[in-house]
Amino acid sequence: MKQAIHPEYRKVVFKDSSTGFTFLSGSTLNTDQTIEWEDGNTYPLVTVEVSSDSHPFYTGKQKFADAGGRVDRFKKKYGM
Repeated sequence: MKQAIHPEYRKVVFKDSSTGFTFLSGSTLNTDQTIEWEDGNTYPLVTVEVSSDSHPFYTGKQKFADAGGRVDRFKKKYGM
């Protein structure tokens, strides 16, 4: 690999803004915020809107569309 063209890959803490859930992962994202992690080290902090702790697919609070209702409305609208 060429030197000095790749962003720095380091440990970063991600925090879900809606639930407060935090997790440590590797990333190249830059941020001015920092947080002290459970191991006593200080890491950059990146705030995200959705994580596995708040996403409907992972929490099981997913809303399912009524497919039958949509088909009936389509048929009624177009006279089928």
